[in-house]
Amino acid sequence: MTIRCLIVLFFLTVLVYSQDYPQNPIPFTPVEKRLAGFEQRQTLKRNSLVKNVPFRNIGPSVQSGRVVDIEANPQNPKEFYVAYASGGLWHTATSGIDFKPLFDRQPVMTIGDIAVDWRHGRRIWVGTGESNSSRSSYSGTGIYLSEDGGNTWQHMGLGETHHVGRIVLHPDNPQVVWVAAVGHLYSSNEQRGIYKSSNGGKSWKRVLYVNENTGGIDLVIDAHNPDILYAAMWERTRRAWNFWEGGEGSGIYKSVDGGETWQLISGEKSGFPHGTHVGRIGLAVFPQNTQILYALVDNQERREKEEEPAITRALLRTISVEDFLKLDPDELNAFLDRYHFPHEFNADTLFQLVRQKKIKPVTLVEYVEDANAELFDTEVIGPEVYRSIDGGKSWQRTHDDYLDKVYYAFGYYFGNIRVSPTDVNRIYILGVPLLLSEDGGQTFHSLNHENVHVDHHALWIDPQNAQHLIAGNDGGINISFDNGRTWFKANHPPVGQFYTVAVDMAKPYNVYGGMQDNGVWVGPSTNRESRAWQQSGHYAFRSIMGGDGMQIEIDTRDNETVYTGYQFGNYFRIDRQREKPKRITPKHKLGERPLRFNWQTPIHLSVHNQDILYMGAQRVYRSMDRGEHWTPISGDLTLGGRKGDVPYGTLTTIDESPLKFGLIYVGSDDGLIHVTQDGGAHWQRISDGLPQNYWVSRVVASEHKESRCFAALNGYRWDNFGALLYRSEDFGKTWKQIGLDLPPEAINVVKEDPFNENLVYVGTDHGLYVSLDGGDHFMAFAKGLVDAPVHDLVVHPREHDLVVGTHGRSIFIGNMREVAQLTPEVLARELHLFPLKNHKEQPHAGNRDYSWKIIKGDSLKIAFYCKQAGKTKIWLAGEKDFKLAEWQLNSAAGLNFLFYDFSVEPETFKKYVSALPEDNPKTKKLKPRDNGKFYLRAGTYTIIIEHKGEKASGTFKIEALPKKERKEKKKIP
Repeated sequence: MTIRCLIVLFFLTVLVYSQDYPQNPIPFTPVEKRLAGFEQRQTLKRNSLVKNVPFRNIGPSVQSGRVVDIEANPQNPKEFYVAYASGGLWHTATSGIDFKPLFDRQPVMTIGDIAVDWRHGRRIWVGTGESNSSRSSYSGTGIYLSEDGGNTWQHMGLGETHHVGRIVLHPDNPQVVWVAAVGHLYSSNEQRGIYKSSNGGKSWKRVLYVNENTGGIDLVIDAHNPDILYAAMWERTRRAWNFWEGGEGSGIYKSVDGGETWQLISGEKSGFPHGTHVGRIGLAVFPQNTQILYALVDNQERREKEEEPAITRALLRTISVEDFLKLDPDELNAFLDRYHFPHEFNADTLFQLVRQKKIKPVTLVEYVEDANAELFDTEVIGPEVYRSIDGGKSWQRTHDDYLDKVYYAFGYYFGNIRVSPTDVNRIYILGVPLLLSEDGGQTFHSLNHENVHVDHHALWIDPQNAQHLIAGNDGGINISFDNGRTWFKANHPPVGQFYTVAVDMAKPYNVYGGMQDNGVWVGPSTNRESRAWQQSGHYAFRSIMGGDGMQIEIDTRDNETVYTGYQFGNYFRIDRQREKPKRITPKHKLGERPLRFNWQTPIHLSVHNQDILYMGAQRVYRSMDRGEHWTPISGDLTLGGRKGDVPYGTLTTIDESPLKFGLIYVGSDDGLIHVTQDGGAHWQRISDGLPQNYWVSRVVASEHKESRCFAALNGYRWDNFGALLYRSEDFGKTWKQIGLDLPPEAINVVKEDPFNENLVYVGTDHGLYVSLDGGDHFMAFAKGLVDAPVHDLVVHPREHDLVVGTHGRSIFIGNMREVAQLTPEVLARELHLFPLKNHKEQPHAGNRDYSWKIIKGDSLKIAFYCKQAGKTKIWLAGEKDFKLAEWQLNSAAGLNFLFYDFSVEPETFKKYVSALPEDNPKTKKLKPRDNGKFYLRAGTYTIIIEHKGEKASGTFKIEALPKKERKEKKKIP
């Protein structure tokens, strides 16, 4: 690989021509279109007929989600800000006891880094777009600034940088800001590198540029001389099938003039790794002696070969049959054990199969190697720590041995290093575990104790008390006051990153969800997040599977049998009562290549017979006995994969029609959709008329019409964020694009309502939408929701709840009963009141409980539709049309809701009682509740609504509680 340097004295731009990367067949979405899409999203909310439909968050929160940065007040460390990868920005002033979200209504919620200018008005800078380059590292739209504590935000530019590695503020001049921009993840672009603003972010100058695939991942400043900065540049690019994690462009640069010009300080003679194998780099400067720097590098160079076993894959590729039959049986069995061959095979059976010419020696290699996988016989070096004591002129590795089990195979996901503000030899490296060295990096020990999650991305060290640490990882926030010996969690925000959600048919029903790096959890749909569980010890949700939680199916015949698993097709059948998971993943046969499983492998439980389970690799498998045995029912339904280090050419979605057994649709990551109408005997490719090369995020069979289906295509892995949604009325023979009014937001899920065929829900990377006309036009849900990525949706078939799995803000639930009743007939009316639900008497509502809190009872949901916005008068009438309560509302066009708690003010209630006949049971002497109010007694009541000269009314009943009768004591003879 050739490096060409162009040195221009008056303007620094370092050009490094990196390796050739594949050209994208699909263009990225420009930021101008994305920002216009944000305005379009706001319009779809403002004009929505369903914007008042309430959603509630049910958590869970205790497991938290991925933290990317922490900024604490150095003078008052009880106050700090936490940036989550896709859960927004949160603030606490109570050491993490309570948090407040601050960044929920911006064009994006994903964050790469934050900076707070504590000395100059507490200005908050947010660099959007996570820099960890994972599968769900959403791209940002640049830099944002708040000058009022996060109440309002200004967009400060750099929108095309997509992912921000670091923001550094000048300690004395609030107008000077530096940004390390990583750049696009799935496409090449020039808007990356190091940027500087000298006017508070009004304009930016790119001061360090390497090439279109190399960006700034870290940036640190000399604590004593702000003209001295160090930048870590990282060459990386990702595609769906491969991740190039390093390159010639990676290196460390130094500036001595406030970032105006830069010099490479990690070149060939520096002692620091250089070349195509250099991956992500993290930096730290010791504040007491700023000549001392530490660097943590992901070294992708291959390790020296260790002593090999007697039988290797390389040997079996070329060995003759004659020599194979001479191999030592024990050594061959050792090879089988090393590669986890089924126990039915041993040396003797393989010798026999080879003699019979049923297999060749190379068949054993093919069994364990995907033909498209990048194959290496040795591991990479992995993380290394280097130290400089001369301001970066020279570097020396601090340790002799490899740092194993720190990065594993995904060093791109980590890369931060910290040094104590008081002890130059105390350094922390952040990987899968959080490690501490107290001898300058020669040796390390773990700080990952019993309640600390793995995968660390942020660490704040108190400059006033170096024993005080705040750590951020894939499991949220941990706080220590004894340098990591003990920790407590601060995981109140519900920021779970859900991939999938599912429901059962229990009463009340349970919600299941699979999360990024936090496994699969289950909990009641009625859950209200609170801290009460810390007193009782019983958290509402519980984990039933580890790893990255994936798709879930529940056998509703018992509501206890669950099918789920973790990444790349590792699936299990779980009996929730016995909690004994049984692995059910299908295996390929000897003579076949390994199956290609997607990160989120699709499964589907047949509604026609819940013993039948489908699972997708590159082909479809079907089990007729709950996963005990599998049969392939298709050939390869992908384009065959591509060479790379990520399984590709995999199925991503499976759905069987609830109207016809064996009518099955499948989609793949390389853009193909197939259908079978006879249980897999014959398949037809039905995607040729659709845009090509997109990830098929969902293909769904209609619940109302056998020939109808929906498909969603997703360009996220090309940095293309178009909303591509299609409907077919003829089993996919022809398609019509729908949802043309949706903003440019990649679609993750489409769901047809089971009660109303015209109701279609869509979840995108930035919100939740619904169509009332089969998908031709959409409007946005808003109340109770935030603009987090929506990854999955399910409609409960009994309760008509819409369960929303977000990738960053856990799970929301909203009831769709009234939405489903928005028929053309209802929409044509000026005013419509929906049926009112009867309720039981509320004997305890309004009284105090043992903790002296007022007990809240049930509420009556008063739902009504207005064709036009305007003032609405609502009143509650009892017997003789006596007005018990009255409300004045400013109603929106569309659905409106009023929730009434059945209370009546004392003066009104007394007048009501006096107006009733004396022999009426309601005239009995009643006492007000502890809150001073009276509550409705058993009887029939009427709600009347008046709007724009129109009236509507409906009745409901308060039902008396059954009386408990005392039983006579039996006489004892």
